[in-house]
Amino acid sequence: QLVYPYDFRLTEKEKTSICYLSFPDSYSGGLGDTQFSFRLRQSGGQRTTPYEDDGEYNREAPLTLQRESAHYFGYVYFRQVKDSSMKRGYFQKSLVLVSRLPYVNLFQSLLQLIAPEYFDKLEPCLEAVCNEIDQWPPPVPGQTLNLPVMGVVIQVRIPSRVDKPGSSPVKQFNQENLLPAPLVLPSIHELDLFRCFQPVLIHIQMLWELVLLGEPIVVMAPSPTVSSEMVLALTSCLAPLRYCCDYRPYFTIHDSEFKEYTTRTQAPPNIVVGVTNPFFIKTLQHWPHILRVGELRMSGDLPKQVKVKKLAKLKTLDTKPGIYTSYKTFLHKDKTLIKRLLKGIQRKRPSEVQSALLRRHLLELTQSFIIPLEHYIASLMPLQRAITPWKNPPQIRPFRQEDFMKTLEHAGPQLTCVLKGDWLGLYRRFFKSPNFDGWYRQRHKEMTQKLEALHLEAICEANIVAWMKDKSEVEIVDLVLKLREKLVRARCQHLPVKEETLQRVGLYIETIIGSLPEDLQTVLHHH
Repeated sequence: QLVYPYDFRLTEKEKTSICYLSFPDSYSGGLGDTQFSFRLRQSGGQRTTPYEDDGEYNREAPLTLQRESAHYFGYVYFRQVKDSSMKRGYFQKSLVLVSRLPYVNLFQSLLQLIAPEYFDKLEPCLEAVCNEIDQWPPPVPGQTLNLPVMGVVIQVRIPSRVDKPGSSPVKQFNQENLLPAPLVLPSIHELDLFRCFQPVLIHIQMLWELVLLGEPIVVMAPSPTVSSEMVLALTSCLAPLRYCCDYRPYFTIHDSEFKEYTTRTQAPPNIVVGVTNPFFIKTLQHWPHILRVGELRMSGDLPKQVKVKKLAKLKTLDTKPGIYTSYKTFLHKDKTLIKRLLKGIQRKRPSEVQSALLRRHLLELTQSFIIPLEHYIASLMPLQRAITPWKNPPQIRPFRQEDFMKTLEHAGPQLTCVLKGDWLGLYRRFFKSPNFDGWYRQRHKEMTQKLEALHLEAICEANIVAWMKDKSEVEIVDLVLKLREKLVRARCQHLPVKEETLQRVGLYIETIIGSLPEDLQTVLHHH
């Protein structure tokens, strides 16, 4: 019905997809208000984003919170109430916030404030809200922001890449006489993991492995809320490692990728997809891992834990909750975690404390797995003394899986993790996954930039006049052009180089040009 601001351009295909994804796609009988999220592939080529600071934000934000370039997130507030004046006897409407940022808590909290007003007052309400949001500062990693909207001030801290993983958000909120007292969100994006994983706590190990390996997983849920929360919980359980595969918190049969995902002519894609329509039991039963969950109810005792079952049992339409897979885990279960969580339930520990325990466990597991890889890749960096000013910097040595495997005897995950099991098998399988590829590319890029930076510093330390003594004009001009190119690259790619280093290289270039005959000087100044 309405897109606000008006000048935000969506393709027809995107509009259609957003419409389908904004409503529950199977009868859920529930009246009232529900909230859920979806993620949508952008169609119609790259559009220029209005954010020029994209690069800067993405360099400073944690990898898991970067602004997406090819997908939109949709945050939905859906209302369904009986209304005899409507043709169908119901009022049904959704307000959807579309963003490239995965700030699920911030945007869902925002919708809780805006949507009820909007259903009441319609467009003027949106106009007023958008005017306020236009005044918000941009999200700068590491900063705490006060965001005024509809008489409330939402206070959030934007996480930064330099935060220590697992450290709880700093409670240094400056309440500088904010009246009314602000609505403080403890995290901009972290879900209540304990609540999301309620029915599968005893299988957390298996789910972590499946997500780590980028396996195709279907989440079958009774509602878009449960579906989207479970998918987002799964994809977040690798932090600080980035989940590099595709994921769809909520997916309907009208989706343009429906054919691509349900075809049997090729293997299912590396993706976690959340669905609610029972029709998918039939169309996705060839997928290797299907997690079927019921409604999430927070009760005093441990909810019924689903069982692992054979895929063949999935044929019927009234499929019972369970994890339908033939996957055998590489690592053994962590009994201590389950015991601690059970104790927490008996002692009525708040959900956020249980979630913190769970998140810490997953973080330690991921770190135990990734630290040996980090150590090995760091050893591939050339020695500093091999970096000399007048030669191109040496190459990073290639990643050899077998060499890495040899390092595990002395420096494997067993140093930091008590879990026994086939770690080697898990690494071998991980090497084939998009998550390894994404991790390796990111690290390789960072190392290449570090080498460039070290090389620039070596040039700064060098005695350029001595070097020029026995060089021909051609060699000197060649050096000027190379240094200039390096300088441009350092600025474009924002290499980790001190500003003074760049300025000194700039001065060097001027000095060298100054020592050349005048005709060459003129050419180089125009070049």
